[in-house]
This record gives sequence, C-alpha cells and structure tokens, in this order.
Amino acid sequence: MDFLPIFLNIKNKRCLVVGSGEVATRKSLFLLQAGARVIAISTERDPSLNEFAVDGRILYQADHFESEHLQNIALVIAATSDRTINRQVSEAAQQRQIPVNVVDDPELCSFIMPSIVDRSPLLIAISSGGQSPVLARLLRAQLETMIPVAYARLASIAGKFRQLVKQHFSHPEKRRMFWEKTLQGQFTEMVLAGKEEAAQAYLSKSLQQECDESPQGEVYLVGAGPGNPDLLTFRAMRLMQQADVVVYDRLVSPAILEMVRRDAHRIYAGKERSRHTLQQESINQLLVRLAQEGKRVLRLKGGDPFIFGRGGEEIETLAIHRIPFQVVPGITAASGVAAYAGIPLTHRDYAQSCIFVTGHLKNDSIDLDWTVLARPHQTIVIYMGLLGLPMLCQKLITHGLPDTTSAAIIQQGTTHNQKIVTGTLQTLPALAQAAHLSAPTLIIVGEVVKLHHNLAWFQSSDESLQPNLIQLNSSQP
Repeated sequence: MDFLPIFLNIKNKRCLVVGSGEVATRKSLFLLQAGARVIAISTERDPSLNEFAVDGRILYQADHFESEHLQNIALVIAATSDRTINRQVSEAAQQRQIPVNVVDDPELCSFIMPSIVDRSPLLIAISSGGQSPVLARLLRAQLETMIPVAYARLASIAGKFRQLVKQHFSHPEKRRMFWEKTLQGQFTEMVLAGKEEAAQAYLSKSLQQECDESPQGEVYLVGAGPGNPDLLTFRAMRLMQQADVVVYDRLVSPAILEMVRRDAHRIYAGKERSRHTLQQESINQLLVRLAQEGKRVLRLKGGDPFIFGRGGEEIETLAIHRIPFQVVPGITAASGVAAYAGIPLTHRDYAQSCIFVTGHLKNDSIDLDWTVLARPHQTIVIYMGLLGLPMLCQKLITHGLPDTTSAAIIQQGTTHNQKIVTGTLQTLPALAQAAHLSAPTLIIVGEVVKLHHNLAWFQSSDESLQPNLIQLNSSQP
C-alpha cells in the first residue's frame, strides 16, 4: 500500500482550506459534512459559501497564505491554481506534522482524498493513490448501485445492540459468529424492507436464544486455484472472510492470501523440495487441535485440495476426531493453467483423453506407469516436474512417444508473471533451462500444445521472454 487508509475524526476541529473557486468550495463542503470548523484563506470570497460563513461554520480570511495560518489547525487542503503556493502550504504543514492534501498533486500530499460511498455510519472510501481519480470515481458509482441506502439504518441498529451482544457473549469468537449469522439473515432483510421495529425485536429474541458457550470448531478445506484471485469461487471467498485462523501452503499466491480476513491468524505450512515447514502428519494434527479449541480453520491449498493436494488425508484425520469440515473445490492447475496458456487439454483432432500425474523426484527417480503415459492421442499433464523434466522427457521417448511430440512448461500460470516455454520432448529441457524457470510450473505433453500459438489469449507482464520463445520455437514441426 502506498497510503494507509484511515478515518479521521475532525468534528469541531479547525481545518484550513487555501484557495478559491469550485474545487476549494467542494473541499470546504466536504469538511463541513464531517463536522469540521473550516477556515478558508483566499484573496477572493466565494459567494456559494456565504450561507455557511453567516452561521459561523466557515471563517473567511482575505489574505495570502502564511505559515502562521497553521496555528491550531488539524488538517489542511491546498486548492489554489498556483503550484508554488501549493508547495509552500504542503511544506509548511508537513514541517508541523499536520496532514495535508494538495488537490491533483499526489507528490505534495501526506494524505489522499478518497471517493466515498456514504451510508453513515457506514463509510466506504476508495482511492487509487492519486494515480487515477476517475477510476476511483467509477468504482464508487458501481458500489453506490450495489449497496442499498438502508445499510445506514442497518449499521445504526447494529450499533445500538453492540454493547448488549458484547455483554451476552464472553467468547469473542462466539460474538463474531453471532453477528455474521445475524447480518446475513432475516434481520438484514427486515431492515432493508423498512421493518425496523420488527427487525429490532427479532434481534433481541435471537440474542436471548443464543447460549454463551465455547464455539464449536470447524475446518474449511478450500482450493485457492492456480494463483489468479479472479478464479476463486464465491464460496471460497465467503469462508475466507469467516475463518479465525488460516493454515496455508506455499502455492497460495500472496494476492489470494491478502483476501483472507485481516485479523485471522496465519500459519505457514508450505512444503518445498527437501524443506518441509511442517510434516503432513503435523499439519493433520494442527487442524484437529485448532478446531478443538473452537476455531474456524481455513485450510487453504493451491489448486484443488483433492488433486495432488493431500486433502483426502487431512479430512480423514478430521473425520476420525469427529471434527466438522467442509470442502470447497478449486480450479486445479491443469485446467486453469492450460486455459490461460491457450492449450485445450482435449481436442477432437489431437487428444481424446487426458491424464494427470506428478513428476516429483524421489531418490532421483520418477516412478510412473510409462507405458500408459506413452499412448498416442492423449494429453499428459505433469505437476511438480521442473527438476525431473529431462528424465520425464527421456522416459516418454524411451517408451514410445516420438521425440518430436509437442510439449510445454508453464511457470506461474494464470498470473501476470506467467511464462510459457514450448518445444518438443527433445528440445524442451534445454529451452526451460535457458528460460531460467522456477517453481511452481506445470508441464503439458501432447499434440494439443501446437494450438498454443493460435489460441493464446492471456497477456502476461513478462514481455522479455516472448521474442526468445518465438525464435526458439520457429524450427518446430
């Protein structure tokens, strides 16, 4: 984050606006809405603010800005058309540790004015960090249509009951679970329908019926997909926001981890070659212990938890200990990465079947049914095969696949760091080494790889690799 999003209480605080005209007027009214006492300094008095000056909510000073004007000021906005003056205001304010905003000049700002969706006491602020105010405004317009005005009343009624709920539940987790259930149920529907008295009666009754006991723990086994947050399911997103603790793998991308509830405790349980943070049995027992403590545990796995994710082993342990659990499938790397690489896994003209295997090296060997893999008209998808790529390609050739069989290896597929190297079983190991690829990667073998050059649609942020790939692949059949 370039800026820390915070909400300032400026009620009855002296706030300074330097400048005149439409922008300065708009900023002054904005501060008045937040309850500030506005001091406006300009050489020209804006007639549109006269009514506020008459009742004393705005104090005009017909003057040029001087640093003395910052005495006892809580916040400053510079809105002149002269950047020299704006810079003077900014420097003087920052020397005194006073928050300052210079309109349309992020370089001189210590804070940014966001676009706001106002459902007071519920406020939603949107900022682009000064990079694209129009984009922030367009997002605000979308949210305005999605969030009913009645949410203001919803927040107010919830606020009235907040202390009662706090007194009723001694366990913070139970309190949070009560509010999550309440705000997603009939209570909210009553408020949105304008039945506020009935909603309050319903909330009181619901509270009386809830017992103050330790919450029951549960585990959510959730597939995080191949890396792109846009590919998460709605159910995954909802459970990610409910969890008290998240146990996550190495393949869960930072962008997806950022979407977990902010105050959830995070435990890294990633596994890398020859380096396991936690052994699988330790992970299984960790999930049991956390759930027995009454926690809602998010077990977050890259891809799909039931495809080379060892999810089955984890829920077997949970079932033995009678721990409630839910399983949320994710888009596995095979389908997600192949789609973003423009490689259909099956195609009437090239492949009528598809097989998923793991290419993980064990004792410097790969134990696979090579005869089954080397069948014609079949696509082979290999997980965790980067280190064993030369052996994989040689074994497939040895067991009958032509060395000219098309093959691809994709790094960080579906993300903007995606890299695709295509070649043949004979050339791919050298091409991959030259491209300096690193895990996570996915290997696809089969004639469907030929379609990549015509069907590739997703543009990654890495442009430097593309010319090399075109040159290296130009000799392919």
